[in-house]
Amino acid sequence: MTRCWDIVTVSALLAVTYAGGLMLGKRLGPLGHRAWAVSLFLLWAYLVVLTPPPLTGAYVWCAVPLACAALGALEGRATAVVVGVVTLVLVSQLSRSAGGFDTETVLIPAAAVWGTVALYRTQQRDSTERQRLLDELHSTRDVLGREQRLAGVLAERERIARDLHDTLAQDLSGSLMLLQAAERDWEERPDVARTRLRAVTDGLDAGLADTRRMIRDLTPSVVAEDGLAGALKLLCLRAQAEGTGMEVRFRSVGADSPDLSEQGAVALFRVARGALANVREHARATSVVVTLRQGGDRAELEVCDDGVGFDLARVAGRSPSGRGFGLSAARARLRESGGELAVDSAPQCGTRIQASVPVRSGPSALLPESPTAALR
Repeated sequence: MTRCWDIVTVSALLAVTYAGGLMLGKRLGPLGHRAWAVSLFLLWAYLVVLTPPPLTGAYVWCAVPLACAALGALEGRATAVVVGVVTLVLVSQLSRSAGGFDTETVLIPAAAVWGTVALYRTQQRDSTERQRLLDELHSTRDVLGREQRLAGVLAERERIARDLHDTLAQDLSGSLMLLQAAERDWEERPDVARTRLRAVTDGLDAGLADTRRMIRDLTPSVVAEDGLAGALKLLCLRAQAEGTGMEVRFRSVGADSPDLSEQGAVALFRVARGALANVREHARATSVVVTLRQGGDRAELEVCDDGVGFDLARVAGRSPSGRGFGLSAARARLRESGGELAVDSAPQCGTRIQASVPVRSGPSALLPESPTAALR
C-alpha cells in the first residue's frame, strides 16, 4: 500500500513538473530549462524503478515526451547523454519486467525514443533554416525599401530639375534675350523696345505662375484648363509676341481627343515648348510651324522651322553647359507616356521634330506629370 502511494505521488510530481515547464516556457530561461529536463529525468527514472514489473510497461512510454523535453532544453553532448541514459533505463527496466533481455520487448520502445529524437532534430533544423530564410527575407526587404526610397528621391530631384529647366530657365533665357534686344533698340526704335519689355513682363508673369504651380506639384494649368490645342495656341502666340522677328504659326488637325491622358498632353506640350525655345536661341529661323494632329489611336505634334539646322550625330544626347537634357532625355520623357520622338535635321536645311503619344481607351484619368526636359 505504501508503494502505491509513492507511485501516485511521484506520478503527480512528474505530471505537475512537466505541465509547469510547458506553461512557463521561455520564462524559465536556459538554466531553468536544464533544471526542468534533469528533474523530469530523475522523477521518471525513480518512478520506473519504483514501479513493480507488471506495471513497468505503463510508464516506459513516458520516455518519448521525456526525450523531446531533453532535446528542447539541452544542447550538444548533454542531449545525447540524457537520451542515452533514458535508453539504458528503459532497456534495463523492460528486461527486469520480462525476466530477461527480450529483443522484441525492448526494440519497439527504444526505436520509438530514437525515432522521435531523429524527427525532432529534423524539425529543429527545418525551423532554424526557416528562421534564417525569414531573417534574410526581412533584411532584403529592408534593403529594397531603402533602395526604393533612394530611387524615389533621385527621380523626384530629376523631375524637379527638368520642370525648372522647361519653365523657369527657358522663361528667364527668353526674357534675357528680349531685354538685350530692347537695350539695343532703346534709342533708335523705342516702340519696338517697349513691345519687347511688355513681352518680358508677360513672360515673367507666366514664369511666376508656372513656378507657383510647380511648388504645388501640379501639371501646367494651361493644359488642364484649355486643352492641349488651346495650350499650344497660346504658346505660339506668346512666342510670336516676343518680337524676335520669327513668324510662329499653329495648326490643329482633328478634334481634341477626350481619351488623351493628361500625362501625354503635358509631354507633348513640353516638347513644343522646348522646341520653340531651342529655335529661338539656336536656329536663327524666320518661320516656325507647330502642328497638332489628333485622331485615331495617337496624338502627334510636329514642329518645323527653316533655320540653320544641326548635325544629328553631333547634337543627339548633348547637354551643352548644363543648359539642357538632350534628345535622349526627351525620348525618355515621351516613353514614359508610351510615346516616341523623331528628329530630322541637317546643317542649313532646317529642323523637323515629330512627337507622338498613344490615346488611351476609355475615360482619361488624371495622371501625375511625367519628368520633362528640353531637346538640346
